Amino acid sequence: MAKHVDYYVSLNSPWTYLGSARFDAMAKKYGASVTIWPVDFGSVFSVSGGLPLPKRAPQRQAYRMMELKRWRAHTGVKLTLEPKFFPSNELPAAKCVIALREQGRMADAIKLAHAVMAAVWAEEKNPGDPATLKQIIAGCGLDADAVIKASEAPALADKREAYTKHAIAQNVFGAPSFVIDGEIFWGQDRLDFVDRKLAS
Repeated sequence: MAKHVDYYVSLNSPWTYLGSARFDAMAKKYGASVTIWPVDFGSVFSVSGGLPLPKRAPQRQAYRMMELKRWRAHTGVKLTLEPKFFPSNELPAAKCVIALREQGRMADAIKLAHAVMAAVWAEEKNPGDPATLKQIIAGCGLDADAVIKASEAPALADKREAYTKHAIAQNVFGAPSFVIDGEIFWGQDRLDFVDRKLAS
């Protein structure tokens, strides 16, 4: 029986971006169903001991940059190490992803989330800019006006907060996290273990 994956993401995360295409392919390979959770990891960090990037020690920031270079070379994924629009205001895009998710359009929600990450990390675009966000949505083959209108429903901001509380309750503390049968796999560098779990 195909497994289900709860996929916790930050739309600003280079690590989520680096693993996005591989995870997509993996889910398709095993016929896994996926639920995406666009989460406010700033709130998650505040209860899990994590720190936002600017508050991390210099040696940790330096090592992060080294690892980004290593993983970019290893995966062949196009990635700008210091993108012009990082961090972007991810809330408008997150609400669009949530709107699609709440409509039961999970594949479209995941496609848009991955396109937003690619915009930041590969294309030097700012998803926090309304016109740019519309272009990104349209580039996914979606009706940008309809998606944005749906994202402006008052309940959508509350949904993101609820998703974040759910992530905390599931002991998720970093992005990306893949939860399968209650087991957490944190980081795109754990995708080999995700593969084994989906194959089991």
